Amino acid sequence: MCWSAEADLVAGIGITAVGAACAVRVRRGRDLPLAALPLLLGAHQMVEAAVWASDGGTGPATLVWSVIALPLLPLWVSAGVLCAAPRHARRRLVVPLAVGGATAVVLAYALATRPVRAEIRGHTVGYVLDVPYAELLIAGYLVATVGSLLLSGDRGLLGFGILATAGALICWAWWRLEFVSTWCAFAAVCSIALFGWVRGVRPLPTGG
Repeated sequence: MCWSAEADLVAGIGITAVGAACAVRVRRGRDLPLAALPLLLGAHQMVEAAVWASDGGTGPATLVWSVIALPLLPLWVSAGVLCAAPRHARRRLVVPLAVGGATAVVLAYALATRPVRAEIRGHTVGYVLDVPYAELLIAGYLVATVGSLLLSGDRGLLGFGILATAGALICWAWWRLEFVSTWCAFAAVCSIALFGWVRGVRPLPTGG
């Protein structure tokens, strides 16, 4: 969430470019889902530019943004980390993947059966969706995304997870205070960190 349609569009283009660079530099096929994450984040930013342009509401851009942010992202991240993680860590990563899958199913059902509305709140966009057990879903979301990174067993992904944890807390606090959202900068920094991880990965002959 950025402070204007133009800022979202510029950030989206930049993050997408980082994602393309990540995808091109992947040395192991199993790293591709996670390496392509900035492509998803970049598209997400550009979709939100359309939300700004339509002054919020319940239109197609709001729905697409919500589908990416809510059911898709926890499933994508937890599955991508499981694919990229070293062999010894994969068994424990089944838990975040299962939690992410369950969370995604509940959120997808909510989007299919309830309206989601975007509200322009000064310098931020708020998304309103009535979901049951919201606190439990938030916890599941964090387990699937941040938790999978912290349990990955990979030093680069662990650093990425720590950055994501700090960034999520800052973004949440700033959003609650209705200040200019830090999401653009956070997504960009995370994308650059992921690019650094992709460059540092070396192919292993054993696939471990």
